[in-house]
Amino acid sequence: MLSRLKSLTAYALSPLLLLPFAGLSRADEASSEAPTGWDLLNMPLGVTSVSRNSYEIHMITLWVCVVIGAAVFGVMFYSMFAHRKSSGREPATFHESTTVELLWTIVPVFILIALAWPATTYLVDMYDTDEADIDVKITAYQWKWQYEYLGEDVQFMSELSTAESAVYGESAKSEFYLSEVNEPLVIPVGKKVRFLITAKDVIHAWWVPDLGVKRDAIPGFVNETWARVDVPGVYRGFCAELCGKGHAFMPIVVNAVSETDYVDWLAAKKVAVAAERELAKKVFTRDELMARGEEAYNRSCASCHMANGEGIPGAFPGLKGSAVALGPIETHLDVVVNGVAGTAMQAFSGQLSEVDLAAIITYERNAWGNDVGDIVQPVDVLKFKQDQ
Repeated sequence: MLSRLKSLTAYALSPLLLLPFAGLSRADEASSEAPTGWDLLNMPLGVTSVSRNSYEIHMITLWVCVVIGAAVFGVMFYSMFAHRKSSGREPATFHESTTVELLWTIVPVFILIALAWPATTYLVDMYDTDEADIDVKITAYQWKWQYEYLGEDVQFMSELSTAESAVYGESAKSEFYLSEVNEPLVIPVGKKVRFLITAKDVIHAWWVPDLGVKRDAIPGFVNETWARVDVPGVYRGFCAELCGKGHAFMPIVVNAVSETDYVDWLAAKKVAVAAERELAKKVFTRDELMARGEEAYNRSCASCHMANGEGIPGAFPGLKGSAVALGPIETHLDVVVNGVAGTAMQAFSGQLSEVDLAAIITYERNAWGNDVGDIVQPVDVLKFKQDQ
């Protein structure tokens, strides 16, 4: 009961857990440049032309407002003091002045035009996604990001890697608590990267302050944006749309590297993808499936069903002793692969490999005292998909 109460409390307060990171997005080698003191009250300058343009128009507008405010309140306070009744001043009898009315109409118009010109120019540039060097499709799930490099046959899930024990205060918190992932998005510096952003379940928002990028991820709709990073480094962000109990556990990490390092990373990633496909043909032992299944379950399933398989009563069903985990394998496969319509149970067919799906199902059927005894091989998952 205590562990369930801790789970519910942690997830209920999850949006508040982001507050310490509200002004921090850059990390690792750029961490020394992270905002401090008064800088925390301002938006970051960023490392892209879009972020710098946004910062520039923000500061111009801010100082124009400061000057106008100082002038208006200065005149108002001076008039209240210099023309106060106690000094013997008599009130004026005029009701209107054409000159004053013309001035307070014409001057603001010129101020707005002066501000609108650079703002419109920057806005047009911000939405110009043409002639991109790289296209990355970003798909949001509760509560992870899927990155697909279009035309490169590379796709992977990026999930929170902070230990669950740290979330519950049972172990020390790392430097990048709640802002670290198992697979960062890797992009080259000096290249225009177009992001195609969508979602599979509810509305999310992909937000990386230092890149000057924030776009809603909406199911059934694709939003476009872009970035050209000038400075190598690791840049961090978060989902900026309240998307459910795991909202605070959906960080973004972008690793901007040199073009040579990017080419090497992409080549290695393609080799890993090919190796994973070959691995799907292997026949695993029960111990191998259980070991991989525990790791994959804790990464992709424990946020809802909990590491102990007991779920969160009233929100997410437990798997320990459940009819699905103890029932026919075909039913279990259908639930994990296709999800359950009308519930929070997602379809994991496009999120996890056949190897991970087989390992998770095997683990769920044989962990926490379930001990069904059967196992699922990757080829069984592949055959199930093909037969649908």
